[in-house]
Amino acid sequence: MTGGSLRGRLRWLILGVLALVLLPLGIYSLRRTIHEADELSDGRLAQSARTLQVMIGQIGLPALQQHGHGVVVPVTSDATQELVLHGHTFESEVGYQVFDRDGRMLMASGNVADLPPPAGRVGFEDVHHGRYRWRLFTLPPTADGVVVRAAERYDSRRDITNALWLEHALPPLIALPVLALLVGWAVRRGLLPLDALAARLAARKPGSHDTLEVTGAPRELEPVLTALNDQFARLEDALERERRFSADVAHELRTPLASTMINLENAEASRDSREADAALADARESLAALARRVEQLLSLARLESSSRATQRSDVDLLAVARTAIEDLSPVIADSDAELDVALPPGQLMVRGHEVALAALLRNLLENALRHVPSGGLVQLAIARSAGDAVIDVIDNGEGIPPERRAAVFARFHREVGSRGEGYGLGLSIVQRAAQLHEASIELLDSPLGQGLRVCVRIPLTSEH
Repeated sequence: MTGGSLRGRLRWLILGVLALVLLPLGIYSLRRTIHEADELSDGRLAQSARTLQVMIGQIGLPALQQHGHGVVVPVTSDATQELVLHGHTFESEVGYQVFDRDGRMLMASGNVADLPPPAGRVGFEDVHHGRYRWRLFTLPPTADGVVVRAAERYDSRRDITNALWLEHALPPLIALPVLALLVGWAVRRGLLPLDALAARLAARKPGSHDTLEVTGAPRELEPVLTALNDQFARLEDALERERRFSADVAHELRTPLASTMINLENAEASRDSREADAALADARESLAALARRVEQLLSLARLESSSRATQRSDVDLLAVARTAIEDLSPVIADSDAELDVALPPGQLMVRGHEVALAALLRNLLENALRHVPSGGLVQLAIARSAGDAVIDVIDNGEGIPPERRAAVFARFHREVGSRGEGYGLGLSIVQRAAQLHEASIELLDSPLGQGLRVCVRIPLTSEH
């Protein structure tokens, strides 16, 4: 069943089920009732024949023969009023015959007097006589050889059958349209929560964070409301991320683009080749800064979009760390700083996203290398501790005072007087990656005398 309204589908499905159940039951009940009525009529016919046989036995065959053979009791349609009821002349609808042992008719009712003798047949049989079909019942001969036959017209029985048909068929014919109206009303009443839900959805404003609720919602609608609210929350979260990312891009790319354009215009306007070369060099630096800023913004966007992903996998944190160090080899070489790495043997498996873990390690190392002086030291240590993988990145740079450490996770936050060339996105990326893995992150004093220690604890997989 496709298309159409839900109300119409429910109404026709309910009526179809009712018809599928009630019609066969009605037909079966009607057939059983007609069968029982026919058996009752046959019993009445047999009882009439037996009663007549008993009466003849009381009279005696000789007394009956004294009146001669072939006595016919007349039956006419203008019988006495007592035998006429509701338009039926019941006297003309029943009859009887009495025969002797030689098959000669002793007496009969006028409506069946010309029926041939039974010729040895006993029991029930159907015959056509005149304009009617008759049901006959013949008793076996008595000791005197008397054979009694009782007869009943089938149209008398069919009156009962027609009454039964009318009694069984008329109520459903009247009830089905009424039932259709009642079912339609009941379906409309039952679907009122859907109408309320549609009205709430139509009235919901874009960007609304309100929970969708329907007063008196049935239990069957609760999963729909839960799924819709979850979907709205995810949608609003995605839209918020898009808005935030667009604002970040507009804010952060404006300055390097403007600087590049100014340097290029200065190079074009300068008549001194050395000034032009210097302007072009500044433009290249601005473009490099722009490329780096775009890369960080994209990394942050990928991390935020990955929060919607539910598929996690087992990741070897040590392998990710080695790859991150290889990726940062040019930065390490240019930083004029020493990187000390301490990794345990084997594997250290965590459950999470490899891209996010790689971004976390790259930004921690890059942030530390950028903030140490020439000849400074950066240490990376990964270890296993009480069911967690512990990442320690330690430097001997300028550090961050304890009272300002909570603020450095904000986007585009940079410490006053910082010597680094970052854009305040590194620790924000680290924090987002930690959140994706239910990891904790702490900013502590460096054990090297000055600088900063960043400690990240990530839960290990159950097998490790």
